[in-house]
Amino acid sequence: MPMNVRIEEGWKNILQDEFEKPYFIELTQKVKAEYADPSTRVYPPGKKIFAAFDACPFDNVKVVIIGQDPYHGACQANGLCFSVAENVKMPPSLVNIFKEVSDDTGSPFPTNGDLSRWAEQGVLLLNSSLTVREGQPGSHSSIGWEEFTDKVVDKLNREKQNLVFILWGAHAQRKGGKIDKSKHLVLSSPHPSPLSAHKGFFGNHHFTKANAYLEKHGVGKINW
Repeated sequence: MPMNVRIEEGWKNILQDEFEKPYFIELTQKVKAEYADPSTRVYPPGKKIFAAFDACPFDNVKVVIIGQDPYHGACQANGLCFSVAENVKMPPSLVNIFKEVSDDTGSPFPTNGDLSRWAEQGVLLLNSSLTVREGQPGSHSSIGWEEFTDKVVDKLNREKQNLVFILWGAHAQRKGGKIDKSKHLVLSSPHPSPLSAHKGFFGNHHFTKANAYLEKHGVGKINW
């Protein structure tokens, strides 16, 4: 019996073969057990695990930003990498992202950290792991999510043309190591974390570079 994963229909069609594989079935069981365990909390809320896909349907993807895993503090993770809900304080990496957006594009600094407005324009905000234990970064990186999101990147690489992949930090760059640069634009820099932002994230101009590439290929630019 096929697994019924609740995810946007276009993604469901593209990824259905993954959902049937033993590793994904095992992953699903592990994730359900983690959410059911009263001794720990897991983020994001269960209904938002696939929020990045629901917010940016497969047919609409123009840009892919790859994060590592969800925020591991209370009320932070909302299923979109680097994003937080409107009423949640912006984490330092997100503040630095917005500083670069403002410096690069001239747009004003946003009033909140909800990136769903990017997703609605075709930006897939993909974490490598889609869940995490509270206070334990990387805690779900070895349970199967990495294999799944590798396949997501592979499907986008193979089945689409002229995407922009934005890879901040060593982890994202490894994740995107097999992207075909003859078909897509790959933008890489250090991570926006306060630990590394001054080592080349600031001034990377990824937002204007992405828009220039999209416009060159007849695709509408993103209002960052």
